[in-house]
Amino acid sequence: MSWMLPIPVLLPLLSAGFALVLSHKPRVQQLISLITLLTVLAVGVVLAVGANSGPIVLDVGSWAAPIGITLVADRLSSLMLVVSQIVTLAVLVYSLAQNLADEDPDVPIAIYHPTYLILIAGVSNSFLTGDLFNLYVGFEILLAASFVLITIGGTRGRTRAGTVYIIVSLVSSILFLTGIALTYAAAGTVNMAQLSTRLREIDPNVALTIQLVLLVAFGIKAAVFPLAAWLPNSYPTAPAPVTAVFAGLLTKVGIYALIRLQVLLFPGGGVSTLLTVVGIATMIVGILGAIAQHDMRRLLSFVLVSHIGFMIWGLAVVNKAGLAATIFYAANHILVQTTLFLLIGLIERHEGTTSLRTLGGLAKTRPALSIMFMLAGLNLVGVPPFTGFIGKLGLAQSSVLQGRWEGYSLLAAGMLTSFLTLYALVKIWNFAFWQPKSDWHVTDTDIAEMQFSTYQRAAVRAVEEITRNADTADRMQTSTRTQSELERTGASRLMYASAGSLVLVMIAMTIGAGPIYAYASNAALDQMDRATYLHAVLGEDGRGSGKSKESATDAPLVLQRLAKPAEEDSARDVQNDGRVQNPCVPGVQDYWSYCWRAPFIIDEKDERLISHIKSLELLRDYVKAFEKGVATND
Repeated sequence: MSWMLPIPVLLPLLSAGFALVLSHKPRVQQLISLITLLTVLAVGVVLAVGANSGPIVLDVGSWAAPIGITLVADRLSSLMLVVSQIVTLAVLVYSLAQNLADEDPDVPIAIYHPTYLILIAGVSNSFLTGDLFNLYVGFEILLAASFVLITIGGTRGRTRAGTVYIIVSLVSSILFLTGIALTYAAAGTVNMAQLSTRLREIDPNVALTIQLVLLVAFGIKAAVFPLAAWLPNSYPTAPAPVTAVFAGLLTKVGIYALIRLQVLLFPGGGVSTLLTVVGIATMIVGILGAIAQHDMRRLLSFVLVSHIGFMIWGLAVVNKAGLAATIFYAANHILVQTTLFLLIGLIERHEGTTSLRTLGGLAKTRPALSIMFMLAGLNLVGVPPFTGFIGKLGLAQSSVLQGRWEGYSLLAAGMLTSFLTLYALVKIWNFAFWQPKSDWHVTDTDIAEMQFSTYQRAAVRAVEEITRNADTADRMQTSTRTQSELERTGASRLMYASAGSLVLVMIAMTIGAGPIYAYASNAALDQMDRATYLHAVLGEDGRGSGKSKESATDAPLVLQRLAKPAEEDSARDVQNDGRVQNPCVPGVQDYWSYCWRAPFIIDEKDERLISHIKSLELLRDYVKAFEKGVATND
């Protein structure tokens, strides 16, 4: 099955070339894109099923790891890959129905589909790579494509927002490249499997420096506070399909990189306090920014930033329950955010605006759209029985299991953020869907009915300030749109079908939440039990499965002498990759130790998972008996 690993990366790149050559035939471009994404989705599903039995590994070009580039499909990368392929396919169908590349004369026809396919290739490469530098390459591929997509149409507002986005992305890339250079200088490799053993052997201060540099780089890409100011001013400016795929997917690539960083490369609680503060600040600041907005796109962009904090929550508590909840919640959030932005795109097509000041009565005029928005909104808030609630419940459980002030602080911030998210969604529902358009603003009669003149003057000043801010926001959003986007052009049934298909996927994910959460729990266990990942990538001798190691006897004598110490280092890495020191022993501070917990949902058919849990329970009982014996001198 390993031969299928390059397909999600290579096929979109090759198809992008064909689409660019056939730019004079838009229908053929669309067909190429559609067939490519359907094929990639089918391959992703097969890889996800296969990864459930163990990581699938391919040494690219038969260059054996850790020298060559390795592609790895484990449970984590496979789950993220499949969800990303589902949303990119739905967004492609939506954009085909909207006829984004043909209908608007301001949009460059030739480059939309090739650029979109390159974006998908970059995302797939980021999820599947087992090499830190190749992860950087994947980021650069998707960022290069996003630079084009975010400015498509060439309006003044999009160009200004795109410039900010490009500058921030370049800063992040420079930091990432700096972190890679420091990592290679300290450990002598960029293979993530080998790094997970070698980084524990270097100076702790050097390791912490590398971790912080990479943490900042990935934090910018994931849009965590205080590195998220660029997102609400950039994502809402793009066309609706582009905003949907950006909001749903690109920040989760950053979250995926953070999971690999914090769990595979630098496991333990070294920066848990920092992540706790960042997670709380991201949740609270993001949602406070959301409730102050009067444009639906900007409001949901701030909500997006806020809910990134929930995923940081799972990383901050440093236990398996939190990691499993983070993986599950990230997969669900990709679907929810993409769906909501597609639905906002439908509103814009019908009404010519997304401003809450001018919208109203959509529940009566667009009932199907209203129902879909309500379902997606309830999932985002975390109302039972939707998957958003299950993910948040798993995060709450991880905080209780941790039993420390960091976990309880995150739990309190998460509950507050969820209530404020409900307020923000109710605000959208009331203004855009429920009440008539004429009921939005405070009238002069309302102010005149106040009893005291002081209250009247304060009310007038408040209304004037709100109006000025809303006018500014409306002008900014108007400046980002092309003329056709400002007109009420209507929406086709296929556009509704593409958005509705994501709603159905959310409902199906809710129905099958048990198996999916078990899959996420097993993915979390794989990350924390690094031995499985390391042996799959490096093999029994520390050199992977590529054919290049077989030609060592034919190499010049000088190269054979250089290869010998490298082979010895690799063999030592393999011997150490399963090392666990003092797990869950109170009072023992080990940077590389973990405190494992039972998963939120246990798949009774997974014998490997059950055996792990039973062995850990026996270890816990032994530790308690040992502590009791020490206390009584027995």
